Amino acid sequence: MAIHKRSAKYGRYTGGPDPLAPPVDLAEALDAVAEDVMAGYSPRHALQEFLRRGGRNRDGLDDLARRVQQRRRDLLSRHRLDGTLDEVKKLLDTAVLEERKQLARDAMMDNTDRAFREMQLQNLPPSTAAAVNELASYDWQSSAAREAYEHIKDLLGREVLEQRFAGMKQALESATDEDRQAVNDMLRDLNELLGKHRRGEDTDADFQDFMAKHGQFFPENPESVEELVDALAQRAAAAQRLLQSMSPEQRGELMRLSAQAFGSPELMAQLSELDATLQALRPGEDWTGSERFEGQEGLGLGDGTGVLQDIAELDELSEQLSQSYNGSRLDDLDLDALTRQLGENAAVSARTLAEIERAMQDGGYLRRGADGDLRLSPQAMRRLGKSLLRDAARQLSGRQGSRDTRMAGAAGEQTGSSRQWEFGDAEPWDVTRTVTNAIRRTMADGGDPARGLRLAVGDIEVSETEARTQAAVALLVDVSFSMAAEGRWVPMKRTALALHHLVSTRFRGDRLELITFGRYAQAMDIGELTALPALREQGTNLHHGLLLAGRFFRRHPSMQPVLLVVTDGEPTAHLLPDGDSWFNWPPDAETIRATVAELDRLGRAGVQATFFRLGNDPGLERFIQRMAQRVDGRVVAPEVGGLGAAVVGEYLRAHVRSAYADGDWDV
Repeated sequence: MAIHKRSAKYGRYTGGPDPLAPPVDLAEALDAVAEDVMAGYSPRHALQEFLRRGGRNRDGLDDLARRVQQRRRDLLSRHRLDGTLDEVKKLLDTAVLEERKQLARDAMMDNTDRAFREMQLQNLPPSTAAAVNELASYDWQSSAAREAYEHIKDLLGREVLEQRFAGMKQALESATDEDRQAVNDMLRDLNELLGKHRRGEDTDADFQDFMAKHGQFFPENPESVEELVDALAQRAAAAQRLLQSMSPEQRGELMRLSAQAFGSPELMAQLSELDATLQALRPGEDWTGSERFEGQEGLGLGDGTGVLQDIAELDELSEQLSQSYNGSRLDDLDLDALTRQLGENAAVSARTLAEIERAMQDGGYLRRGADGDLRLSPQAMRRLGKSLLRDAARQLSGRQGSRDTRMAGAAGEQTGSSRQWEFGDAEPWDVTRTVTNAIRRTMADGGDPARGLRLAVGDIEVSETEARTQAAVALLVDVSFSMAAEGRWVPMKRTALALHHLVSTRFRGDRLELITFGRYAQAMDIGELTALPALREQGTNLHHGLLLAGRFFRRHPSMQPVLLVVTDGEPTAHLLPDGDSWFNWPPDAETIRATVAELDRLGRAGVQATFFRLGNDPGLERFIQRMAQRVDGRVVAPEVGGLGAAVVGEYLRAHVRSAYADGDWDV
């Protein structure tokens, strides 16, 4: 039986994003988007802003756009458009000089003929194009001069072809008459094909036959006549913009010189027909634009057309990077063009940004609400809350003199200790200690544990758990205008999100109510609070907030009521019996009385209260201190950056106080 070996070749993957690459890290993007959302931006705008700024080690759209514009400026400031004219003038000067040398050396020439030729060369017009045209019928005596002059016609032919077909200038260098005839045949067949396409008479077989015959002239390898037209029209339009970018004198010179291309008027006729057909098929291309070149490096017609194509490509990239059109997405970015213009690293950055956008929108982190607007999804809120809670825990654990802060606190949570099982115990077994007890007992009885092990009731140990008192927690946050004006708006939201995550993941038996109070108070879910824009209305209606907190506590009579109040101002509003809000600054005596009365009512219900005072206003400090004293509460005055850790710490402290009421615990 013969065994055949198959050889395999391995190379770099070029089929798009690497399918084996790790998923893009969304943590930084999600944090940045959430921060902007909490500051009042819409999720869509926040995502766009992150994509524009980029990440810590990644270019954003604005960085790429700046590089695109810089490359565009470099192209314009480096080049000028008279390269072909300069090269033709040098060849013409060489031809005239060599001819004069020959006339001076040739002793056998008739003196009258010599004088006539010298006069003809001496009186050539100053215009390069006119001089070249005047010498078209000149009978050159010097072979070197004739070669230089013929090179002018060859150069012009290759340049005008390079304008329409990239790479033609090099391909036709030292071309033979047979090569030039092949170009003429290609142009004739191309005009015939495009003419049929313009009239709607072409077939796929026509295109395939054309490519089979002339495919070597089209390295782009188009797969349809439409792709062929696109490539040719872009190049031809760039050639027209090149001419428009020249001075009238330069343009006139080149138009007159073009008649000498390959010494064949038929070539220019074929190219003129091609330009007219392409312009009719692709009228949307820019056929009339121009650019201002101000550099010192001369460009030939072909190279200049290529630069104009680069500039057009850069302009398209600039529009794509702006993402300013309807329905724009980063998937629209032409990564091949970006690689050509800025290099592979730029394309990698753009591809990563596109993956972030796709993952954020299609991966469940943003979702559309009932009103059609994008919002942070519950998945995004959980991930963000986890991050914020981790930050709060890190701040708590870093406090000098603080005890270890354990975030795990659900009812029935293991402490790490164990005890012997007793009838009625429902705690989980400590398997390691149970088996160890059985081994020790078996060996003490003279048995061999390796031959079998039987458990006895006395071997069983269970894991000890802490009893946790369930709490009904009302977090009241001030949303008056001063919170936004003083830079406390986002820290307030971050605090609420961290506490919400802690309660919903570690203290699932607790209940949390988020209550905002400005001119009025309102209970909100965490999504509503996170997306809440900064409010400009004045008023700090703590009275209404306490009313809503009392209603929440009454819905959970068996739970320990915990009140957490975050504010930066004295109460300036209270709720009237008819439901309206009464506002006055400075604080009205009736507002203070109503607020204190509602707090006293909560105090009689056994509420554990902590007030978080933001800012250093003396009036607020006196008011908060008196409020806390009325209900045996606490006052915490954190820095804005430490608000989250302070609130989380007080929540944990309230739990410890509930479970161990006879001790004074610091968390």
